[in-house]
Amino acid sequence: MKQFAALFNALDQTTKTKPKVAALAAFFAEAPEADRVWTIAMFSGRRPRRAVTTTKLREWAAEVAGIPLWLFEEAYPIVGDLAETVTLVLPPADTVSNQGLTQWIDTIRALSDQPEEVRKSVIQDAWTQLEPTERFLFNKLITGGFRIGISQKLMTRALAQATDKDEAELAHRLMGDWDPAQTSWHDLIEAEDSAAGASRPYPFYLAYALEDAPEALGAPQDWQAEWKWDGIRGQVILREGQHFVWSRGEELMTDRFPELARAADFLPMGTVLDGELLVWGEDGPQSFNALQKRIGRKTVPKKLLQEAPVCLYAYDLLEEHGEDLRGLPFSERRARLEALCSALPPESAVRLAPQVPFETWEDLATTRLTAREVQAEGLMLKRADSPYLVGRKKGDWWKWKLDPLTIDAVMIYAQSGHGRRANLFTDFTFAVRNGDDLVPFTKAYSGLTDDEFRKITAWVKKNTLQRFGPVRQVTPEHVFEIAFEGIQASTRHKSGVALRFPRMSRWRHDKPVGEANTLDDLKEMLNTYG
Repeated sequence: MKQFAALFNALDQTTKTKPKVAALAAFFAEAPEADRVWTIAMFSGRRPRRAVTTTKLREWAAEVAGIPLWLFEEAYPIVGDLAETVTLVLPPADTVSNQGLTQWIDTIRALSDQPEEVRKSVIQDAWTQLEPTERFLFNKLITGGFRIGISQKLMTRALAQATDKDEAELAHRLMGDWDPAQTSWHDLIEAEDSAAGASRPYPFYLAYALEDAPEALGAPQDWQAEWKWDGIRGQVILREGQHFVWSRGEELMTDRFPELARAADFLPMGTVLDGELLVWGEDGPQSFNALQKRIGRKTVPKKLLQEAPVCLYAYDLLEEHGEDLRGLPFSERRARLEALCSALPPESAVRLAPQVPFETWEDLATTRLTAREVQAEGLMLKRADSPYLVGRKKGDWWKWKLDPLTIDAVMIYAQSGHGRRANLFTDFTFAVRNGDDLVPFTKAYSGLTDDEFRKITAWVKKNTLQRFGPVRQVTPEHVFEIAFEGIQASTRHKSGVALRFPRMSRWRHDKPVGEANTLDDLKEMLNTYG
């Protein structure tokens, strides 16, 4: 654990990429192999399951610290992180442990089937052996909430330095459904057939947002355009007589979309398609609102399958007859995809996503404005000669989204943030006017600068009307412009609507509460865009 704690400190003490990569590369070259595998797993989202509830963890920590639980609860929102709060209140360790990361993880994983008294004894005993950073990391692992600001791209770069292997190959090896408790360093990183797993997806190629006018990209004839669909990015894989469905977040979703099992009846084995998982209605692709009914369901009832049938709207071909096509130009991959999909029947649950024809950038800009009419978010621009790369690369793929929808709303509740923003109010509830009333309709916690958060925090402290636990009701005085990507009807909200990706786009110092938008305005937007 000491090596892992030293790595964590090195990563935590810098915001620069080169020192982070160097620290990771050194760890991957020197740490025990099992610890390397678990580190890769945790940095790519494969965390151990929660071993104990946070309620019990707080109780046990207060007991060891010799403080009343109410005092711990008062300290927690100030610190803003449970693992750090526990670490700070506990007395210094009275022994020293030389157990490695994997041994501590094995200890935590073994707790899940143990009675409460055993879990309590093991955890409190561990606290007496660990130094502060080790204890903090142990607490993170207990709660299953281990997160650190290391991207998978940065991690694969460090692995490439430590192993002298190609970064793209390593990114592919780390994809898929592998278990760190059952996978060796050799099998994951070194074995020659590591990339041969039938279910393994390819790392997704991601686009940058287009900030400037498309004319800056050069000649329009060098580019191809398609709609940016509002669904779930996914890959459908057909290999060795099986089919697999993966989300961009590396979640295996095969069982959630049983319609796609039919793809194997119409497409050859050795095929990997990249596209968008969408609900397909009588009029074509439906909005994300329709897909939400299917998200999170591991089993889908027959009625829902009929009401919200899902298809893959395919826009790229990554593998054909077992051949990796990612190095080919996009135009050639697209031509092969069109040939492959030309005769697919509707029951295949795979459809070819159309391209958007254009001759000039002006033509395309006009077409882009109609995106919401076809349930799209905007356009994707792809250079015709671009290969399919790994991760987010600037230059060849761009997303040209529509400007977000906006509405002016009144802040009525505030709550403090977490982590480095634990001492600031950053989470707010907003309302629209309805006669003399204010009707809450959304929450938002991003979009302001640190300086703006400090200013609104000082104001909240002076203008609190009531407290409800960590939430403060404030004087309805400030108007904010709320930006969002979509709107849908909702029976769970008093306003009758729910927003997609709401955030604060600006603080409207120029606008009084009486000029904020109304509930009628919100419902009109629902009728137009919902």
